[in-house]
Amino acid sequence: MSKKALVSAQPAEGIPGLHGCTEAFEERFDLSSPLAEELQDQPLTPQPARQDPELPPPMALRGLCTLSVVLLWGCVVVSSSSHTTVAPPRDLQITDPGLLGALDVEWKPPPNVQTSSECTVKYKFEYHNTGDTDWKVIFTRKLKFRVGFDLSRTAEVKVQTLLKGRCTNDVEVQSDWIYATFQVPLQGKLESQVQNFHCIYHDWEYLKCTWQPGLPAPPDVHYGLYYWYEGLAQAAQCEDYTEDHGMNVGCTLRNLSQAEYRDLNICVNGSAAATLLRPLYTTLRLQNLAKPSPPRQLVVSMSAAEELHVMWSPPRGQTPPQCLEYEVEMAEDLGEAKPAWQPVSTQMETAATIPRANQSHISCVRVRGRTNFFCADQGFWSEWAQECFSVSRKEDKQLFILIPVILSLSSSLIIFMLIVQCKKRSPAGKPFHASVGC
Repeated sequence: MSKKALVSAQPAEGIPGLHGCTEAFEERFDLSSPLAEELQDQPLTPQPARQDPELPPPMALRGLCTLSVVLLWGCVVVSSSSHTTVAPPRDLQITDPGLLGALDVEWKPPPNVQTSSECTVKYKFEYHNTGDTDWKVIFTRKLKFRVGFDLSRTAEVKVQTLLKGRCTNDVEVQSDWIYATFQVPLQGKLESQVQNFHCIYHDWEYLKCTWQPGLPAPPDVHYGLYYWYEGLAQAAQCEDYTEDHGMNVGCTLRNLSQAEYRDLNICVNGSAAATLLRPLYTTLRLQNLAKPSPPRQLVVSMSAAEELHVMWSPPRGQTPPQCLEYEVEMAEDLGEAKPAWQPVSTQMETAATIPRANQSHISCVRVRGRTNFFCADQGFWSEWAQECFSVSRKEDKQLFILIPVILSLSSSLIIFMLIVQCKKRSPAGKPFHASVGC
């Protein structure tokens, strides 16, 4: 390849920001001079080494040429990537489809940007509620998302464009952010919404929620619970309420297996004739509200080494057995009015061996269960299952052996005394015949 072809392989006009670099290069090496044109037309043949001491050696010239090409290419890369920009997305919108907190967020791509084999266009989407410290982040190529918010607070979202590929020399270029917010019109005072809202997912079978009326609670107030999770076409209303003096103060929801490990959006709304009441919005995760029944078939026995063996069965219900952990406690009767329970272990197995610290007469063991950290972030402990085991002490065993001996000796002594008394009452010289009753 000729020097002319080598220099013209990257035209400066097609690379943004390269004009200043090539200008300096051409100023240092004048390609339009007669000498340059003559050199371009001549083949590159080896020349004998020149002996002029004032000129640099041939190896230095080659190094200078290589350095110039490297600097030129570096200038191309830096100038190209530093001058590439991308516009942010357009028309960011938030809409409420009436799903109690699941909002639709969508936007349009920036103008004059299309995904090709040269570059990939993606979006960085972040969202949270006002007051939250952290943003939830999603990287996507989609233009629409449905995400969950707490409708009692303002929803905030932001999106930016990400451009990366050969068109940016594999350097990610980020656009400016665009923002949007959404707020449900709130009615009534904050204290008018229901108080002490609490839910438990019993045995992974049914969800029971309870609440107390807000303040003030008009006599004609009517509360309704509505819920939605992914899979329902629209929000549904509770059909099984708990009442107190004609007022709904609780709700039981069944057949929620499809809502497990998904967001369950809840709204408890109150209505009264002359008062506006603020609704309560919340999002639940069923697995974090699970409470199993107590363990079943708790059996306590003692080995020859005087260790307690404890065994039990998983609780009834739909709780997955692999999702349970158990807490074991033990108490020994030392004559106290109330036994002191001591923790033994927290485990996933349904059996335990407990050494006896004291030679007590009665040892009691109790076990309870809850959802383990493999299946949930948290959960409620079940009620205790308790069993006591009566153990004979060494003193009791010795006493048990001595009682027959004492009774035998006492009987012999009584019989001997009766015989002596009978002899004393018999006439002299008359033979004695033992008879019952003397």
